[in-house]
Amino acid sequence: MRIDKLLSNSGFGSRKEVKILLRSKAVEVNGETVRDPKFHVDEKIDEISVAGEPVVYREFIYLMMNKPQGVISATEDRFDETVIDLLTEDEQRFEPFPVGRLDKDTEGLLLITNDGKLAHELLSPKKHVDKTYYARIDSPVTDEDIEAFKQGVVLDDGYETKPAQLHILRSGEESEIELTITEGKFHQVKRMFESVNKQVVFLKRLSMGPLPLDDTLELGEYRELTEDELTKLKQRK
Repeated sequence: MRIDKLLSNSGFGSRKEVKILLRSKAVEVNGETVRDPKFHVDEKIDEISVAGEPVVYREFIYLMMNKPQGVISATEDRFDETVIDLLTEDEQRFEPFPVGRLDKDTEGLLLITNDGKLAHELLSPKKHVDKTYYARIDSPVTDEDIEAFKQGVVLDDGYETKPAQLHILRSGEESEIELTITEGKFHQVKRMFESVNKQVVFLKRLSMGPLPLDDTLELGEYRELTEDELTKLKQRK
């Protein structure tokens, strides 16, 4: 890894600021002064210091966000604000990305990280990671819908979904439900209800695998995962 990236990720400023730091002869690698920002180091072996103080390198960042409506699940966009835009510059330096997508008009739990291996494990269709949503539906949801979702429904493109668990919280002119699915097809929850002639009018993700949304997070707020939460994510069955 380049020394400028390592120092930037370790909180020593932007790449430009780190270059100034390097030119000041404040950075040492294994006791030798390093001034070249392109100098490669092994963060697991090399001893790196700034002004005599050891640098403790951090490779990954793991954030839980309560995504608000109107913000898209992407790293960048020409027209809309992204979830990455909501992060501080220090966090953006880790080059994180959202794990999966929530629609622009969908709220709730979104994991943001730069750990590609963990993201792949959570998103792989072979892993069948549960995702639970709360939704409001524009008409009564029935026991027949529960059974249909349990069997799997056919979407508008002919795809048959895997079995899903539908729980009715309140059935009426505007029903409230919780739905747990193990897939992540495009607009899947909305399309599943469309398959039974109903419309989702509000959607919020409550959990992903063993990770529930922290209900103290306001819309747009986020925090780092606790060690316990991260361990559960990595060790889930």
